[in-house]
Amino acid sequence: MATDLPDAGFPPIARGDARTLILGSLPGQRSLREQQYYAHPQNVFWRIMRELAGAEGSYEQRCAALLEQRIAVWDVLAMSVRPGSMDADIRMDSAEANDFQEFFSNHRDIRRIGFNGRKAAQLYARMATGGTNLEQVVLPSTSPAYASMRFGEKLEHWRRFIG
Repeated sequence: MATDLPDAGFPPIARGDARTLILGSLPGQRSLREQQYYAHPQNVFWRIMRELAGAEGSYEQRCAALLEQRIAVWDVLAMSVRPGSMDADIRMDSAEANDFQEFFSNHRDIRRIGFNGRKAAQLYARMATGGTNLEQVVLPSTSPAYASMRFGEKLEHWRRFIG
């Protein structure tokens, strides 16, 4: 259903001592309904985080595991009109970036940013300020829309980044 109302993102999952920041573009419709990052059951983000950071159990338990591993999760966009969940449908005329200058001033231990897909990296380069001195890595998207790479290949790219 097309709408001209913007979808609003979530606050970051982050502790003050986070060292790694993972950025998506904007929550999809399923995530918005459930008020959880990466809620679509075919999105492999949480499957990857279970393998690499021990993130399992309830949503709250998975988030807590990321915090313990000093991993923060957020999105580049604070809001945008986007009919559906595809990044290609983000209306740039309505897009607003999150406040990364404030985020980085409150999370001074962040050393690297991993972008969950190329679109997140493009949006960050175009719209965000701050964090330019950090290592930045574009990771394969965990979205079910990015089906050209098998799970095992995605996992290996993410493993090299997360460690």
